[in-house]
Amino acid sequence: MSDKKKQSSIWSVITASSMGTLIEWYDFYIFGSLAVVLSTKFFPSDNPTAAFLSTLATFAAGFVVRPFGALFFGRLGDIIGRKYTFMVTLLLMGGATFVIGCVPSFETIGYAAPVIVLIMRLLQGLALGGEYGGAATYVAEHSPPGQRGFWTSWIQTTATVGLFVSLLVILLTRTMLSPEEFDLWGWRIPFWVSILMVFVSYLIRKNMSESPAFAKAKSEGKTSKNPLKESFGNKFNLKFVLLALFGATMGQGVIWYTGQFYAMSYLERVMSINPEQVITILVTALLFGTPFFILFGWLSDKIGRKAVMLTGMLIAILAYRPIYEKMYQTTNVVHKVELTEKTTFSAELKEGKNNTQDSIYTKHREYADGTVFKEVKTVHLENGAAKMVDGKRSEITAKTIDINSSDRWTLTLLVFIQVLFVTMVYGPIAAFLVELFPVKIRYTSMSLPYHVGNGIFGGLLPAISTYFVTNAQSEGKEDFYLEGLWYPIIIGAICFVIGMIYITKKMTTRHAD
Repeated sequence: MSDKKKQSSIWSVITASSMGTLIEWYDFYIFGSLAVVLSTKFFPSDNPTAAFLSTLATFAAGFVVRPFGALFFGRLGDIIGRKYTFMVTLLLMGGATFVIGCVPSFETIGYAAPVIVLIMRLLQGLALGGEYGGAATYVAEHSPPGQRGFWTSWIQTTATVGLFVSLLVILLTRTMLSPEEFDLWGWRIPFWVSILMVFVSYLIRKNMSESPAFAKAKSEGKTSKNPLKESFGNKFNLKFVLLALFGATMGQGVIWYTGQFYAMSYLERVMSINPEQVITILVTALLFGTPFFILFGWLSDKIGRKAVMLTGMLIAILAYRPIYEKMYQTTNVVHKVELTEKTTFSAELKEGKNNTQDSIYTKHREYADGTVFKEVKTVHLENGAAKMVDGKRSEITAKTIDINSSDRWTLTLLVFIQVLFVTMVYGPIAAFLVELFPVKIRYTSMSLPYHVGNGIFGGLLPAISTYFVTNAQSEGKEDFYLEGLWYPIIIGAICFVIGMIYITKKMTTRHAD
């Protein structure tokens, strides 16, 4: 085949694989991107903090089952083929996402709502567990010798681009609808949009051919009859599976979720920034940061996967606390000059159901640099008196800060820096994992450590870190807003040490071509 035809062929492979994988990531992350809104729809509204933590736990459940999806679909991929396996995962993911967009609220069907949503999240997790390994393996097995880092890095962009697209769709939906319309039914639109995207991707993928490496192995009768046994029952191969997990993907997972999902949750929940401004900050940072996946994937072809990944890991764990300290203090109104003449207070009584009322107190403050602070306290009343829950007055306090342009760009830069850390550790990871394992058990062997590292260690990060912050705040700790960072810093540091000691160049190139 001529060089031009080879180039054209690899680009068609990249396009077909990336399109489907991007959509699956979109489907998977649309839930996390709307976590704050969903917490009010599928869980009891009496305790917003508990509802949000429950939503994050449901979000995390999708990550927990990803390794099981990796085992189930990885086995199919190594026996039947890469192409047909991730066709199934695409349809499963799209169907589950669409159903979440159709589930009635907690007020309508009670606890059946969170149960149905949880089941759909589990199906999403299973689907994603099978998708990534198939796409990464498929692209790697089409890549020219010595260029796997570059070509597989295009697949690596799909996770971030999927998040980017989810945020963009949410932002467009919020812009087109009033806040009341979005809260009432508009939040469902991003879930419904998924079914159209899945259909387009299915049409593209159904014409793909099997990967040449797998097709060759199958024609020669060299495929595995029992990929699970050969991957994890063989002590020699199991050693590489464990090394991939504890020396690379575990740290990569927490850095990925800190730099993107925890950053978003931190801006909105801890710093109380207007959700639309948070999305704008994330979208801008991701837009400028995404090309660096390709750069670091290419660089890993030149200087090695280990050097790029572990450098990014080390810089991240050292820089997180200064970065998040700067983020928090950037919008801390304690340091701003209040325009007291523009401060307003208001109170209103809102009728509820079953002889209940809500007493709503609103405080509006403006500052000299253009920052606007709004605090709404809602006290639940029953028979004219404050409702008591567990001996405490039942009330909800919601704070929203509209930040000025200067602060917005400062926060965008700080999130962009975190995205750079993500691109360093994530850009080369697919090529790194593919080259650790032989063709006949590659799909299974690489999928498990990837999804344990990302699904368990990374996926649980938003819930664990948010809990740490909430707990520290309730205890009155002065720097409560930094407590959530201990989880990624400790996990990242352990992974860095293991990777530095045990990952060698010989290991990472044993199945390079």
